[in-house]
Amino acid sequence: MDREIVIRLCFFFVIFAIMTTWEILSPRRMLTVSKRNRWLTNLVLLSFNPILVYLVFPLLPVSMSILAEQRHWGLLNNIGPLPCLLRVVAGMMVLDFAIYLQHVLHHAVPILWRLHMVHHSDLDFDVTTGLRFHPLEIVVSMGIKLMTVTVFGPPALAVLIFEVALNSTSMFNHSNVFLPSKIDRVLRLLVVTPEMHRVHHSVIIRETNSNFGFSFPWWDRLLGTYRDQPSNGHEGMTIGVSHIRDSRRLTLPRLIVMPFVDDPGAVPINRH
Repeated sequence: MDREIVIRLCFFFVIFAIMTTWEILSPRRMLTVSKRNRWLTNLVLLSFNPILVYLVFPLLPVSMSILAEQRHWGLLNNIGPLPCLLRVVAGMMVLDFAIYLQHVLHHAVPILWRLHMVHHSDLDFDVTTGLRFHPLEIVVSMGIKLMTVTVFGPPALAVLIFEVALNSTSMFNHSNVFLPSKIDRVLRLLVVTPEMHRVHHSVIIRETNSNFGFSFPWWDRLLGTYRDQPSNGHEGMTIGVSHIRDSRRLTLPRLIVMPFVDDPGAVPINRH
């Protein structure tokens, strides 16, 4: 457990430093509101999440995968011997697909959208947006990951790589960095890029309800939720949700109570 925490923290700080530096040296868009206030709010909100997770769950996904292997829980622990590499790759794919489905659910189920709306309410799009999640959404996400690990039994190495990759790609694909279009075209065949995921943060609902992938981009293409570009272009698109536009409302206390007091708007998929 201690080793897992060290590995994840090391990757977090390295990727965060890289993306922050890249944003300073080569930004994609001009920011519209106070960066200092946004960063303070987003980073303090981030600090709440691991505390709540550790209070709610006795085991985290890596520990659960070890327990599942010991007790022969899950599909991959019961289908006979498989090469280690195949088990790791299959485990990562299953976990990433589960996160894709979870993301779709957060846009389809109104009560889940209320939690996820905190993430989408950011009026700008940069590396800290990828860290801005309501603590209760993180609890829901952790519960889904634990169920996925229990049902499918991915090896601990696959779970650790996936957790590190999910956190890293979330910071990468939310970053306000410039990528030449030719590089982006190739890169988005392998990983969700900022150009691809930025579309998902548009105020236009048909764009918000697209590009749900976090790490791998293939699920959107396979399941018909992929959108190549925003209709108003990346420089002209408006970030956030249409009914929450006052940055003065987006303080830390307001974000904590937002799911319980704010109008959810018309984003949930089942309203259309």
